Amino acid sequence: MATDGSAPGARRPWPASELGVRAVSGVVLGLLVLAATLTGGWLFALIWLLAGLAVVGEWLAITRTAPHRLLLGLAGLALAGLMAGARLDTSPLVLLGFAGLAMLVLALLARPAAGRLWAPLSLACAAVVALVPVLLRDDPRIGLAGPLWLFGTVWTTDIAAYFTGRALGGPKLWPAVSPKKTWSGFCGGLVGATIVGGAIAAGAAHLGAQESLPLAAALGLSALGSVLSQGGDLAESALKRAYGAKDSGRLIPGHGGVMDRLDGFFAVAALAGLLLALRAAA
Repeated sequence: MATDGSAPGARRPWPASELGVRAVSGVVLGLLVLAATLTGGWLFALIWLLAGLAVVGEWLAITRTAPHRLLLGLAGLALAGLMAGARLDTSPLVLLGFAGLAMLVLALLARPAAGRLWAPLSLACAAVVALVPVLLRDDPRIGLAGPLWLFGTVWTTDIAAYFTGRALGGPKLWPAVSPKKTWSGFCGGLVGATIVGGAIAAGAAHLGAQESLPLAAALGLSALGSVLSQGGDLAESALKRAYGAKDSGRLIPGHGGVMDRLDGFFAVAALAGLLLALRAAA
């Protein structure tokens, strides 16, 4: 029986529908992230530190890795140390050594046996999510253009894939892992992100970066980012399916958990982090 005064089976008003809740929460969250990106500094770093901590907590919960509170607390301390060290220009070798030691401690404390893999992996994933946007934002040669490229590529991939897939349907992308995703959605996300991400990367100098990428390189990098974003989404779906979880959490209305929003972001951030490391080593 309907409890909101509507007839049974009647369509719910748009703001109360699944798509409406998803859209509203997505817009609010996006605006908050963009405002913090414009501000930069420790506020931006704190937001991504909290996001990384949420990733660890949800990952441990999905994989039923214990002792949850102890591992989450230690991972939080490790992430805070890595964030502070990265922003204070600590040697990369020192940061890598600290991260490796933290991952080893988590692996030794985690249980059951599978947790000895999942606990350190959760920290590694969270470190990429937390640190890369901040490193890009803090780099005077990149500045705003870096995180905006990340957001533009990942968000456009998600939005374009969702609406293209719903509109066109067609063959499923990988039904055993994610029954709703289609090849049409994959292609729509790829095209949309290539255009939006390519425009941001090619016009980076207009956003305060010291230089922009050539158009062909910007488009190619954004296309690769879109593919990786959709691959990260599928990887998280496979993890949840393996453990019988529908969502990674309930923190974000209409979206599920933080991991559900950052699965693709992690993959693209890992690409950006790799490019940063290669440039630093050159």
